[in-house]
Amino acid sequence: MPAGSRVLGLDVGSKTIGTALSDTRLVIASPLDTIRRRRFAEDMAALFALIDRHDVAGLVIGLPLSLGGGDSPRTQSVRQFARNLLALRDMPVALWDERMSTAAVTREMIAHDMTRKRRAEIVDRVAAAYILRDESDTGAEPVSTRERPHRGARWPWPRLR
Repeated sequence: MPAGSRVLGLDVGSKTIGTALSDTRLVIASPLDTIRRRRFAEDMAALFALIDRHDVAGLVIGLPLSLGGGDSPRTQSVRQFARNLLALRDMPVALWDERMSTAAVTREMIAHDMTRKRRAEIVDRVAAAYILRDESDTGAEPVSTRERPHRGARWPWPRLR
């Protein structure tokens, strides 16, 4: 990954896409924005605008595995989203196990007395930051690094620290 590039975390839902951005040293993951889903082309235009604006070189997409670790209809939907995205722009993409990320983030916001309205406004982008942070804290390999393997590398960028 080029020096000074960033990684974008995505929490892909049926109504929104939460986004979070790493810093250029790949140390910090911060909530960025929430994209309201419309049509796929509009979703991609908004996502690619963020990628270009922030010099993003790779994506970590949360994969909502079932509690047992298997696939579900949501998991299949996110995998298809990743394949469709890769068909439009070739870049490193890691699918990351994000079981319970939104629930964990919501519990924290409730513990900090955040109103229901405010939680609804930011939960998706905070969950995306949680996914990026989880990737950096665990040191584990992602569930999948691409639907089409990246040349030579299982993990195509340095880990967030």
